[in-house]
Amino acid sequence: MRVGSGLQRAQSFMVLATGLYRVSHLVVGILAVAQHQRDSVLSWLGLTAAVASSLSVFGVTRSRGWFGARPPLVDLMLVGCVLPFVVYAGGADRPSDIGWSMLLGGSASAVCAVALRRGAAVAGAVTALVVTHIAGYAMAGAEIAVIAAHLNALVSSAVLARVFWWYLRRQGRLLDAATEQAVAAEAARARYAERMAHHRALHDTVLATLTAIASGRADAGTAAVRERCGREAAYLRRLVQQQAEDDGIAPGTAAAVEHAVRSVESLGLRVTAQYGAPAEIPAHAAAALGSAVTEALNNVLRHAGTGRAYVTVTGSAGGVVVTVVDRGSGFDPLTVDKGMGLRSSIGERMHEAGGAAEVDSAPGEGTCVALRWPA
Repeated sequence: MRVGSGLQRAQSFMVLATGLYRVSHLVVGILAVAQHQRDSVLSWLGLTAAVASSLSVFGVTRSRGWFGARPPLVDLMLVGCVLPFVVYAGGADRPSDIGWSMLLGGSASAVCAVALRRGAAVAGAVTALVVTHIAGYAMAGAEIAVIAAHLNALVSSAVLARVFWWYLRRQGRLLDAATEQAVAAEAARARYAERMAHHRALHDTVLATLTAIASGRADAGTAAVRERCGREAAYLRRLVQQQAEDDGIAPGTAAAVEHAVRSVESLGLRVTAQYGAPAEIPAHAAAALGSAVTEALNNVLRHAGTGRAYVTVTGSAGGVVVTVVDRGSGFDPLTVDKGMGLRSSIGERMHEAGGAAEVDSAPGEGTCVALRWPA
């Protein structure tokens, strides 16, 4: 289950609602004992046990994110079924004196109605509370109308909590399904936009070159035309690879890196790019990766003394790793001052986007720039 999903929000609301319901009953209990039973040790002990049980139930729920099965059942037995008889034994032998302990049964039934999965378990919990209320009020000499009113409140608490939880759970799942559909639709739109960008690029480059050669306007034997054909053939190979792995490649990442590769190829650098299956990442992170790759390739063009570079895009733990490697002259990272390119255009840009950049190089052994998001 995703953090912040509709289902989790529904759970959080039900935990909050049942918690506030219990707090309201505890406040009534504290006021009743303080005003009318302040000399009853058993009443104070029972109230303390009710507070401790409440803290246990909702403390476990807070740590786990949802109710466990055991704490609500313990709370049901202790607060809902045992507490009224403890209070009665402490001298609360009138319906008005025992009422606050009976009131806590309503919040106990609400918690069980939400926490227990099976309807039979919820029915058993409510039945236990009903028997307790009938027996307790009968000992205190309550009238039938009083007993009926409390039983109605008890059963209504369970029914309403169960219905609310069913409705919110259903709405949460519908919201999650709608969110997933929206994400899928957005991914489809991104892939379509990328596909159209490739179509335009093919029209402006490969198709234009082939048309010029076929019509005789360009001589295929010249060095400039051969170089252009080589760049466009490399672009076609990358495009075929991306289409073959279309289900796995994040469109934003692939598009950003491909833009960087093509921009530097136009300056004469030959780039071999391999695209794996990186996870979908935020747009700002993909943009930062693309800009950092552009700068890394520009550094190869300016400083490496080689006309070829290698770019690899892979997925890593819900993120993406891009490496830019050359087999050029290299340098010693400890002695060479990191200028504006490595420090700002690559390192700081990745750090600001929540990623990281690492540079590994040695004289005569080339350079490897690893870009990672998230850090």
